[in-house]
Amino acid sequence: MPTKVIKKKHIVTDPVEPSLTPPNATDTTFLQKPRIGGKSKKRDIPEGLWTKCPKCEGLIYDRELDDNLKVCPKCEHHLPIGARERLNALVETCSFEEIDSQMESVDVLKFTGVASYEAKLAAYKKKSSLLKDAVVTGIGRIGNHRVALGVMDFGFLGGSMGSVVGEKLTRLIEAATDRGLPVIVFSTSGGARMYEGMFSLMQMAKTCGALAYHGRQHLPYISVLVNPCYAGVMASYASVGDLILAEPGALIGFAGPRVIRDTTQADLPEGFQTAEFLQKHGLIDAIVSRITMRARLIYYLDFLMHGREAKSA
Repeated sequence: MPTKVIKKKHIVTDPVEPSLTPPNATDTTFLQKPRIGGKSKKRDIPEGLWTKCPKCEGLIYDRELDDNLKVCPKCEHHLPIGARERLNALVETCSFEEIDSQMESVDVLKFTGVASYEAKLAAYKKKSSLLKDAVVTGIGRIGNHRVALGVMDFGFLGGSMGSVVGEKLTRLIEAATDRGLPVIVFSTSGGARMYEGMFSLMQMAKTCGALAYHGRQHLPYISVLVNPCYAGVMASYASVGDLILAEPGALIGFAGPRVIRDTTQADLPEGFQTAEFLQKHGLIDAIVSRITMRARLIYYLDFLMHGREAKSA
């Protein structure tokens, strides 16, 4: 019988890439895993939508924060708020009449330093087109009461008190005295404006003098202290209110804690210069949240202005 020949099939294999060959026992190098392609799922968050609370570090939607008057809804930390925003939250709609809105500071002393005073004023006016200086003054209505309102803005040169700030507040107080109106001033400041030298310090006596005449007419003055409130402002009109209120956690004092610690060489008490510490020691009458400030002011005005009617303008 004829023999059957079986042909062997030749299996062709691709050459093995050196990079995929298993390492030798003596080779201590690690193989690098190939990167997997594809788009990252991480999305960039646009600026101006979220704010991080400096106290609880929670993220807050900016619209929610604005609706809550810049108060954190999680921990109730009070973030900075501008003078215009505060006024809108306090007065009745379309009832505020600003006075002396065109008054502007000038560089009388020709102060020079890293940047001139004139250049700084121009930069801050450009940054905040709605502000001419660090305070907004006017007559408005809170509830059923017409009041003389002064609101400082820390965003303009640290709320420092110069000649214009002192003059605007003095004119406001004098107008309130003539019209029989109560005065409410929201103070937030780093102190007297050093660019104006002694002219800024003169505002301490001038504002307090106007408040003394206002008090002789038995008209109330409510001072509201906002974080931070220091130095010449705190040493003058901010601390002589018939009623002194403060926002929670506000830092209040004359000199800063570091300066006091270095001068006295002593450890300061816990919570030193906070609104809560000062209320405990008798300087502040009440701590009022920004959310309830308007309602509380109406309550105080109802009591302080009972039986009195404002004079016609």
